[in-house]
Order: sequence, then C-alpha cells, then structure tokens
Amino acid sequence: QVQLVESGGGLVQAGGSLRLSCAASGRTFYSAPMGWFRQAPGKEREFVAAVSWSGGHTYYGDSVKGRFTISRDNAKKTVALQMNSLKPEDTAVYYCAADGRNTQVVSTRSYDYNYWGQGTLVTVSS
Repeated sequence: QVQLVESGGGLVQAGGSLRLSCAASGRTFYSAPMGWFRQAPGKEREFVAAVSWSGGHTYYGDSVKGRFTISRDNAKKTVALQMNSLKPEDTAVYYCAADGRNTQVVSTRSYDYNYWGQGTLVTVSS
C-alpha cells in the first residue's frame, strides 16, 4: 500500500515556476516507479513525467520536455516536479501516482498506476 499527498500547487503567471511535491507513505514506495499526471477541465488525464524506482531514469510528456523536471528522494519518500517556463495551457489538477505492480518498467499510461494522490491545482495566468 502507498498513500500519496501532493502539495505546492497555486496561481502563477505565465513564464513563472512552481515546485510540486508528493509525500508518500508505505514500503511499496521504494520499489515503485512514480509519475505525475494532470487533468484540465473537460480533458482526459495526461501523462506529465515519470521516474524509475532508483531515480536514474526519467520520462516526460512532449508538452513539458525541457521545462519540467521530475526527481525523487527515497530517503525522504518524496517525489518532486519542478515546473519552469509555465504556460496557461499547463493549467490543470496535477496528480502524483505510484505503480505498485512490482515492476521496474516505467509506464506513461495512467491505468498502470494503482495508487493516486488527491491532486493539487495549478493555475497559470496569461
């Protein structure tokens, strides 16, 4: 079991930065690939970024490559998403997710993640 709690969302102007954090509990966290997804009103959930259990491999959605950085600290049981050069189209609820299937393969598909946080709202004004 993994419990996830996101924080760090808020209102920011276009071009600004925000850092989201996800605090995890449960032993499964150490072996679980972790991901960030987002969902804007009226749109499907979208893959943002993912990181392997060791932190050594990272993956990004095309729309955020070069602007967002995912990282994890296994000692602190946290996953962070640093978001730079934010755009109005980045506005969404951002979700932290854990893949507890005991796999080392990092997925970009939301249905492969079986633990989810409650989400944190990011609003980027133009």
